[in-house]
Amino acid sequence: MRVSSAGIRGIAGCLRTAAPRRPLATARPLTAALPNIRRIAPAQQQYRGYGVFAVEPERPQTPPAVHPAADPAPPLESERVLLKPDNLFHPMDQSPSASMRARAAHIKENAYCPHPTHARDSPTHISFTCPDCGVPTYCSKQHWEEDFENHVLICDTLREVNEDDHDLRSGRFFPEFDYPGTQMNEALINFTNWDTFMYTRDFQAVNEERSMRQVTKLLTYPVTITSFLHELSPYNMRNGITPEGMKSLAALRYTLHPPLSGAGQTIKGLRLTSPPVRIFMLGARAESSLPREVWHQLCSMFPQSLFHLVFIGPESMANRDAEFPLPERVPSNPFGAIVERVSHHMKISTFVEYYDTLHESGHFAPYDPYFDCFVCFHPGFGHPGSAAEWEGTLPKLLETKCPILCTGYTETDLTRDVEWVKEKCAGEFDVLLEPTENRFKSLRWDLNDNDPSDLSQGNWGVWAFRGKRYEAVQKDDETPDGI
Repeated sequence: MRVSSAGIRGIAGCLRTAAPRRPLATARPLTAALPNIRRIAPAQQQYRGYGVFAVEPERPQTPPAVHPAADPAPPLESERVLLKPDNLFHPMDQSPSASMRARAAHIKENAYCPHPTHARDSPTHISFTCPDCGVPTYCSKQHWEEDFENHVLICDTLREVNEDDHDLRSGRFFPEFDYPGTQMNEALINFTNWDTFMYTRDFQAVNEERSMRQVTKLLTYPVTITSFLHELSPYNMRNGITPEGMKSLAALRYTLHPPLSGAGQTIKGLRLTSPPVRIFMLGARAESSLPREVWHQLCSMFPQSLFHLVFIGPESMANRDAEFPLPERVPSNPFGAIVERVSHHMKISTFVEYYDTLHESGHFAPYDPYFDCFVCFHPGFGHPGSAAEWEGTLPKLLETKCPILCTGYTETDLTRDVEWVKEKCAGEFDVLLEPTENRFKSLRWDLNDNDPSDLSQGNWGVWAFRGKRYEAVQKDDETPDGI
C-alpha cells in the first residue's frame, strides 16, 4: 500500500517557531526534503470520509523485465533510508535525512549559546550538539557541561522532538491519519479530551504516544475551533464562557446546528439552506498549508452546515509558489485571491494581504454574527515584533461585532496577548471565553530553530472576545444653568 504525502507536509508546515511572526527570508520550506510518496488519484482512493492518507489497493507486483547484459540501475537520489521505531534517535547534524542536517545547520547559523557568560560577553553561535538529545544547544562542550543543570530540564523533551521529526521521515505508514467521515446524528461527540473525542469520532485506535502526538499536531486547528463553536462544547458558563459569550455562541450555533428539515438526495429532498459560515483566519501561516482533508473535518462535525474558510495574511502562501502560483490582480479578482473548492460543503480562499486593506475596501462586508467568526492562531498581539502590525487591525475587528477566537503557544504568550488587548482597547470589547488552557492543544512539542531552549505546544491556550455592543447610549443632561 501507499499513502499520500499531504499529512506529512501538513506537519512539516506546522513546525513553526514560538515567535509570532517569522521573516519570510528565514522561513523553512514547508515541503523541503519530504518523503517521496506518490499522491493517489481520487478515483483510486479508499477511505472513510476524507482521510489525510488515501490508501491504494494492493496489487500484485510484477518485476520488470531486465536485459541479461544490462547493468543494475543506480539508486535514485530520492531513495530514502527507512528508520525503524527503535532507530529514530540520530544527532541532527549526523542524521540520515538531508532535511534534518539542513535544520541543524540553520540552528548553528542563527541560534546563540545560552550559557550565562554570554550575557556579559559577546554572544556566540551554537556549534556543539548534545549527545543525549541530538540537538545543537551550546557553543562548546565546556559550556554544555557547565550549564548541564539547566539543560537537563529540557533534554528529554528535545530528544522527543528529535525522534518525532525523524519519525516523519522514517518511511513508515501513518494509519493515524485515516480520518473518519461525517458524524451520525445519533452519535454525539464527547469534547472532554483528545481520547474521548477520537473515540466518539470513530478514529482508528492510536496505541502509541508518538502517533498521538503526530495526529494532534494537525487536528488541533480544526478541533480547537469546533470545541468552541459546537453545541456540545466543553466550555460553558461554569467553565470559562461568559454571559456575553453565550449570546454570541447562540447566534452561531443556530446556524451550525439547524433543525432537521427532511432534506435528501432526491428532487423531493431539496430544501433551502443557509449561507456558508465564514471563518476568517487572520495572520495565517502554516495553518493555511494544512492538508485540506484536515480542515474538512469541520464539515464532518457540522454535517448540516456549509463553510467558507478565509486565510488572510502576508505569509499565508509562504513557500507554496510551486503549489499555487499567485494569480494576477485583475478587476474581477482585485486582491489576487486563490480559491479552492474542497467539496460541495467547503470552500477555501487565501488572500496574501493584510486584513486592514480588505476591511477598508469592504470586500467582506457586511458582517453577520450569525454567520461570521474570526480566528487568530498564535497572533502575538503583545509580542514586540508584531504588536505594531496588530494595533491598527484590532479596532477594525471590533467593529464587526463578531467573535474573535485566539490561541497562544504558552501561558506567558497568552497572558501577554490578553493584557495587550486590555490596554489598547479598554472598555471597547467583551470577553467571550476567559483565558484557559486549551483541551485540544497539540501534544507534540515544537522547537524554535532560532533558540533551541525555547519549546512550546501549538494552541496551548485559548480565549475569545468581540467588540462591545451598545444597545442604548445615555446622554448627559444639557439643562441650562439656573433651571
